[in-house]
Amino acid sequence: MKSRKCRTPDRDKILDGIFFGVLVVILSAVTLKLFYTQCVESLKEPLSGLFHSDMKAYILTMQGLDSGYSFPYPILFSFAALLHLFVSKEMAMALATMLLNSAACVITKLSLEALVCGRLRGDAAQRRSASADTTGKEIPLFIRLLISAVSVSLFMVSMVFPPAGIYLPGIRFTYLGVFTGNPFHNATYMAARPFAILAFVWYVKLLDSYETETSREPGKESSKELLRDEVLFSVFLLLATMAKPSFTIVLVGAAGLIMLYRLVLSGFRNFLPTIRLGLCFVPTFLDLLYQYRGVFVPSEGEEGGIGFCFGRIWSLYCDNIPLAVGLALGFPLLVLICNLRRLKTDTLFRFSWQLFAMGFLMAFFLYEKGFREPDFNFSWGYMYGIFFAFFGAAVVLIEETGRQLKKRADEKTAPGERRKTILIGAQWLAFAWHLVCGLWYFYGIFRGAMYY
Repeated sequence: MKSRKCRTPDRDKILDGIFFGVLVVILSAVTLKLFYTQCVESLKEPLSGLFHSDMKAYILTMQGLDSGYSFPYPILFSFAALLHLFVSKEMAMALATMLLNSAACVITKLSLEALVCGRLRGDAAQRRSASADTTGKEIPLFIRLLISAVSVSLFMVSMVFPPAGIYLPGIRFTYLGVFTGNPFHNATYMAARPFAILAFVWYVKLLDSYETETSREPGKESSKELLRDEVLFSVFLLLATMAKPSFTIVLVGAAGLIMLYRLVLSGFRNFLPTIRLGLCFVPTFLDLLYQYRGVFVPSEGEEGGIGFCFGRIWSLYCDNIPLAVGLALGFPLLVLICNLRRLKTDTLFRFSWQLFAMGFLMAFFLYEKGFREPDFNFSWGYMYGIFFAFFGAAVVLIEETGRQLKKRADEKTAPGERRKTILIGAQWLAFAWHLVCGLWYFYGIFRGAMYY
């Protein structure tokens, strides 16, 4: 899945850059205000009960003080400590969280642009080859602007929820039990996301290449590119783990099953490539062992470790888990239904759902024993699954939109194409529904409403 840089006229680049820059500045400004307020309110005595978050524990950890919790993942705290040399402790933690969240937004923009433009330009190259037309057309400005808008919107979408006063069966809370890929009250989740996105994208690249490229002649360019991608993936996954291990646990589980399945399916003929890819996980495994010592150890007089259940922890907050999944994943589910065949051919789309499935299974069957049991910490991996389900669906829908625009420009308006246009419009409406709910959810938290 080698991405190609999308070449457009300078004017289009400038317009798109301005548009995306304005959106990122707005996102950064409102999130910085929220995170700073969370920091200030969390340190008040007595607590106001507004702007609930774990910022107090994070700030204490950043200062090297006892917070009562173990956070053996240092990236957010080290970054905030560096900023604390220049600003107050509240602003340092807020700035660190905002900058990492906004960095994830920029990485998403670059990833979506490379993926979508590469695929659309690949389609154009095939058409030119078939027609002997060497002129070709660049990616439309509209698609580039759409990529920018979606890249920022992915950091504002939320679960779907009805207006106040309308009851949904078994749904007791707006967020708790339903969940979203954008939990604005948890800074460590947002701190890990830029590295998680990079690790996700690079692992998808490796899934398309690790079994075949390693058999080529050493020293060739393809072999060097594979080695580079393996090193980058290993680094990105380690950084994601050092920021918050929730994503890593889900990715490792999904990746392990996929690699094992491919190994057995090939009759162990890809044994050496599998071992080579497996070595990329070693630094992360070592860090996870270190973190396990500090997080899953039992407190005095309490049971520790990881336990198994059948949705029992999830049921503390929701009595209708199937509906909760539907509310969290309305848009990706609709894209999946409309593009089901792509699961066979699109590695990124397929892996985004495999990642979600692993996150769901872990949230449903696993829990932390002891005083952390009701915290439902395995839900963080599930929320990463939600985010990447949206990410994968966005790639597919933007790509299909670009192709449909090309067909309309070529006046290919057969009845089947008109139906496809309607389906694409319905999928965008589903995305807009999640975005409207997300903006309203953020507005409530921004004003001090409880996150749940």
